[in-house]
Amino acid sequence: MRCVIARFPFELTKFGVLETMKDVKPEPVTGDYVIIGRREYPAMQVGAVITRQDRRDFSAREVVRAMTRLGFTCRTRSAATAGPLQQASALLGTSRVV
Repeated sequence: MRCVIARFPFELTKFGVLETMKDVKPEPVTGDYVIIGRREYPAMQVGAVITRQDRRDFSAREVVRAMTRLGFTCRTRSAATAGPLQQASALLGTSRVV
């Protein structure tokens, strides 16, 4: 299926996305995310991996739109539904809990 992300056209298939994301470890989810297999990936991580573009070049909304058209489940996780470590991390302004 032809999808436009960051003004560039991409020919994406559900199988192709599954294969590309197979060996990628998910980052912590704080906003929009895509469920691929049994894993939850942040939309920006999925976009960066499948397009090989810098994350500043596209929005999470573009990735969510494309992944939804391919048949993946996309959701949004707010700080209220995140775990206590993610909530503390969000309050401190850090993007990663070590």
